[in-house]
Amino acid sequence: MKPYVKVALFVVLIIAVSGILYALILYNKKHPDTSKVKPDFIITAAALQKEFEDAEAAASAKYIKKILEVSGSVSSVTQADSNNVNISLKSGNDLSSVICTFATADPSKFKAGDEITIRGECSGFLMDVLLNNCAIVQKRK
Repeated sequence: MKPYVKVALFVVLIIAVSGILYALILYNKKHPDTSKVKPDFIITAAALQKEFEDAEAAASAKYIKKILEVSGSVSSVTQADSNNVNISLKSGNDLSSVICTFATADPSKFKAGDEITIRGECSGFLMDVLLNNCAIVQKRK
């Protein structure tokens, strides 16, 4: 083999191994514990939903990928795929709500009507405001 072919193959091999290692690091990256993170915004579920309904583009720029502390009344608790639990907070609109996804939570601890405060990362708006990687900050009956 010619020397420049050997060098080219070696460079391609190094790039491929680096790409695989980087992908593995990203795949295994842990989410931050939102219960210990200072929220960027503190807001009620109704106010958050209204902001997205009134001006979705502005609200998206303001809230997406930010840590929000949202308080409201539980409208439903559902067991999602595997261990995930979704808690929906009433927003004052019968057609939409604020949906908070927990990686691990006991759905039997919550029932409709509970007043709670949840901290999570806003990921967008699709008729409902979506919060991921959530943690309970406070629960009141």
